[in-house]
Amino acid sequence: MIKKQDRVIMNDDIRVPEVRCNVDGGETLGIISTDEAMAKANEMGLDLVLIAPTAKPPVAKIMDYGKFKYQEEKKLKEQRKNQTKIDVKEIKLSVKIAENDISYKVKHAREFLAEGKHVKFRVFLRGREMAHPEAAKEVLLRVWPMLEDVATMDKQPSFEGRYYNMYLLPIK
Repeated sequence: MIKKQDRVIMNDDIRVPEVRCNVDGGETLGIISTDEAMAKANEMGLDLVLIAPTAKPPVAKIMDYGKFKYQEEKKLKEQRKNQTKIDVKEIKLSVKIAENDISYKVKHAREFLAEGKHVKFRVFLRGREMAHPEAAKEVLLRVWPMLEDVATMDKQPSFEGRYYNMYLLPIK
């Protein structure tokens, strides 16, 4: 996947006669010609970057563009590091599941919920089982009382395609 990046207009690529110019430290130079702004940027050893090209007159800033890009990437990396990824574990059941199999699956669901993961129970309906989807809902409603002390139901069991789904969240 190729990421589309916004093209930054800077230095010799700026083709407008006048710009409202600011310096990175906060100093405002006012409306000056682009050539003057470029001379000032070169004198300071920095880049002239067009910040708001659609403004009248366009706004340009004298800054170290490489340093600016580095700090932006650092901020993005920090934001990604602080994100929490939600883990969803899926447990599949069938309409004809035995009681001991349900207790085995519930035991695993309890472990997942204890680890702070979300659990999604799915009952798959095969062939003629599609004629009675309420049987799948009954299976999920048999599972729920076994887990209600360690989980909260995100939403009531719902029918989606060939599956009956129920989402459980750990109690915080």
